[in-house]
Amino acid sequence: MEVNRDEAERCIDIATAALTNNQAEKAVRFLEKAQKLFPTDKARALLDLIAKNGFTPGHDNQSGSSDGTGPRQRRPGEEDQGEKASQTAKSYTSDQLDAVKKIKQCKDFYEILGVKKDASEDDLKKSYRKLALKFHPDKNHAPGATEAFKAIGNAYACLSNADKRKQYDQCGEEKRHPSRQGQTNGDFQADISPEDLFNMFFGGGFPASNVHVYRNGRYQRPAGQQGQQREGGFALFVQLLPIVILVVVSALSQMMVSTAPYSLSFRPSIGHTHKRYTETLRVPYYVGEHFSREYNGLNLKTVERSVEDDYISNLRNNCWKEKQQKEGLLYRARYFGDNELYQRAQKMGTPSCSRLSDISVSLGG
Repeated sequence: MEVNRDEAERCIDIATAALTNNQAEKAVRFLEKAQKLFPTDKARALLDLIAKNGFTPGHDNQSGSSDGTGPRQRRPGEEDQGEKASQTAKSYTSDQLDAVKKIKQCKDFYEILGVKKDASEDDLKKSYRKLALKFHPDKNHAPGATEAFKAIGNAYACLSNADKRKQYDQCGEEKRHPSRQGQTNGDFQADISPEDLFNMFFGGGFPASNVHVYRNGRYQRPAGQQGQQREGGFALFVQLLPIVILVVVSALSQMMVSTAPYSLSFRPSIGHTHKRYTETLRVPYYVGEHFSREYNGLNLKTVERSVEDDYISNLRNNCWKEKQQKEGLLYRARYFGDNELYQRAQKMGTPSCSRLSDISVSLGG
């Protein structure tokens, strides 16, 4: 539904222009369309306002008629004027428009990102970060900016994937041209939407799933590489083989390895309900009812050492995530000039990092 937001906003702009011209029927029509595309409080509030003022679908406001009594007649081209008014509601600069045109004229993904063909992963990230902020629909309102933003995301998603990049480099210019409609460039579509990719970079969090491919403004089930499809089902089996092996190995490991005698969280499903603390770092962990009888002396020290290792490993992972989220929000706030977001990011704590630092001090560095 997120992909319909831009169209819904355009419908709201058209409806607003229609209300200005006393065209209540047209306004209601476009507001209802906006609600179907992407429900918003703004559209709902306008519909409620029209209803409270006595307007109903099927009857325009009569105050706009030439004699003050008859219904207002729609003049030729009036709808076009309303749409033009909606398009100019959000201003943009000539530089933004030129930048959008430049992206659309690019011949390949490298040219879109403005990098050389031997660009490193860091070069790709740096270029994407700069361009994504520049062409994000919230920042750039020039016509075609949304399409340019999608092209930038698609270019980065392809080139940042080693396998896709290798295949892309092997393809001819005619097949991979990103700006021509109708080209067979489906092999190099991004596996996530442009907004999800943007959020990954700027503190919005990772998408819950990427099992659907974002293509031509909608989510589709991934069909695999087109060339591989022609080779039959064997190519698909080869692609899935690593996953199958991983699942089998994981299942075998669970069968062969006994359940750990502790958990870092309360887990009544496996009987870990009794809370304990490690002797060295005072890390809380949960064990079963008979733990004290089965583990003591050297065995207990081994278990507690394992508990602390797992705890520190979790802290490191959480610390990295907290730093990434904070840095992403700060970068986004500085670029967009959002003082409120900047203040919120500044106040954002990194508790895992603080705890990790305390442990390092207690262990003597």
